[in-house]
Amino acid sequence: MKKIKTALVSVFNKDGLLPVLKKLSDLGINLYSTGGTYDFITQNGFRANTVESLTNYPAILGGRVKTLHPKVFGGILARRENENDLGELQQYAIPAFDLVIVDLYPFEKTLAQTQQQQEIIEKIDIGGISLIRAAAKNYLDVLVIPSVEMYDSLLSLLEKKHGETDIDDRRFFAAKAFDVSSHYDTAIFNWMNPGNIQSLKVSEQKANVLRYGENPHQKGIFYGYPEDVFEQLHGKAISHNNLLDLDAAVHLIDDFEETTFAVIKHNNACGLACRENLTQAWEDALAGDPVSAFGGVLVTNRTVDAVTASKINKLFFEIILAPDYNSEALEILKSKKNRIILKKKVYSFAGEQFRSILNGVLWQERDTITETNANLEIKTNTKPSATEIEDLLFANKIVKHTKSNAIVLAKNKQLLGSGTGQTSRVDALQHAIEKANVFHLSLEGAVMASDAFFPFADSVEIADKAGVRAVIQPGGSIRDKDSIAYCNQNKISMVFTGIRHFKH
Repeated sequence: MKKIKTALVSVFNKDGLLPVLKKLSDLGINLYSTGGTYDFITQNGFRANTVESLTNYPAILGGRVKTLHPKVFGGILARRENENDLGELQQYAIPAFDLVIVDLYPFEKTLAQTQQQQEIIEKIDIGGISLIRAAAKNYLDVLVIPSVEMYDSLLSLLEKKHGETDIDDRRFFAAKAFDVSSHYDTAIFNWMNPGNIQSLKVSEQKANVLRYGENPHQKGIFYGYPEDVFEQLHGKAISHNNLLDLDAAVHLIDDFEETTFAVIKHNNACGLACRENLTQAWEDALAGDPVSAFGGVLVTNRTVDAVTASKINKLFFEIILAPDYNSEALEILKSKKNRIILKKKVYSFAGEQFRSILNGVLWQERDTITETNANLEIKTNTKPSATEIEDLLFANKIVKHTKSNAIVLAKNKQLLGSGTGQTSRVDALQHAIEKANVFHLSLEGAVMASDAFFPFADSVEIADKAGVRAVIQPGGSIRDKDSIAYCNQNKISMVFTGIRHFKH
């Protein structure tokens, strides 16, 4: 055990610091401090020494340099079991610091509030980050508190051990210190990097421990802030698989402006419809695959009313996500204890994605392109009607969010069937046709969307015989002419987008 005798306090955020100062005072711990922190300490009736009185240097360069001095860092880094170090402390009249309390300039908060370069630069902490690293390095002798978020933990430790610490205490807080410093530096690097430095720096400090991972025998943690995306109004804790489905649901629904309801199962839409009336949108989305909807995730872009809630309540489902619910609808949906009810917030997602593979990380830009009429290039003699174009764009939005190989069949802005994650495009199409047939959804006059080009004309021929009259695809196959020729011979319209939407 080591007794704390001398402490250095230099913090930006002083919320919650007063109880700590009182405890330090009660324990008779000698304090050194800087600038605004010194003023805060003394104005609240506690005694402290200025760092300037130790270094014989004032704060200079507008406060950029305050603690960067051998008399400060010598007192932190001195090894208490090293006779030479102790001798130099005595020779140069340097106090040995047993406790260092720091809270850094709020770089990330400043970055979120302004684009003014000079203001951001001045919030890059130099002295504070150096104090944290020095104290953490010398954790064998020094306790470091690296953030306002740990003031309460320090207070608890001081009360429990009466101003003494053991090696486990100091190592724990040292690890937290390097967590803070590495996260801080990551934010600075990502702001400064013009994009041509190919180095991946990602840091997330919010750990949400899940019930388990993808399966019950796997541990799972989500690092991030789901509360920024939605508010949970009811139900059990959200699981690993729930989060994956919610990610798919949020990005899918954000591509639709009309009144839309979708049912998500294993990251894919198994039902989706756009209608003027929310209840009708729900009923037609459910009709697309009422079997798969069981236990699914429901998502809409409109406030849920009581009539729609009553219809929804007849189905067993895991989660519903909507921008809002009226009070009666919320009470109806809360009738199931474990049902997860989420209120979707307006949130802008980062334009990049990561995936861990082969002990490495894949990085890519997020697929944010959503085609409009302007992106369509008609390739056939038969031109799609205005209604068919609407359905083609509707189907193309869904196929963009469907696992490859993917085919989507739709009509009147209703998902009729989809083939997801198949090993061939023909298999995906046949699966989509089978889905529509099972639920007695007519494909006569339907449209087909493909997430990638058709390597042969066989898929177009199969779709034609099932009733499909218009096709949307990226194009780009060396045999595009075969598919176009078949469409021309059979009076089917085909449009190219020039954009592939693989989703692996």
